[in-house]
Amino acid sequence: MRIDKYLWCIRIFKTRSIATTACKKGQVKIDAKSVKPSRDIFGGELIVIRKNQINYQIKALALPESRVGAKLVDQYKKDVTPKEEFEKMELLKYSKDYYREKGAGRPTKKDRRDIDDYQEDTTEDI
Repeated sequence: MRIDKYLWCIRIFKTRSIATTACKKGQVKIDAKSVKPSRDIFGGELIVIRKNQINYQIKALALPESRVGAKLVDQYKKDVTPKEEFEKMELLKYSKDYYREKGAGRPTKKDRRDIDDYQEDTTEDI
């Protein structure tokens, strides 16, 4: 079975064309090598998929005949992604919340209040 079809069948990607595009961009790797969408996959191989800034690691257990229901997906794959990958994503979310680029517009009302509170705290210490 082709790798793009497999990723679509086990519901990693919503459409097969999205799976094909991900393969062409080098976001799908087997044995640390980028693969073409037409590469055949066999049971027992470890697939690394970069999606939403997380490197998912999936072990192919079996090959489905066609797209399977969400409840049956676990029969065909095993997710072996380390927890550290998800923790990195959480840290990235928190860092983006508080970061504003210089010149990104006027501060919001909340930003202004935070600045005022900070200035009041520093003047009280003096």
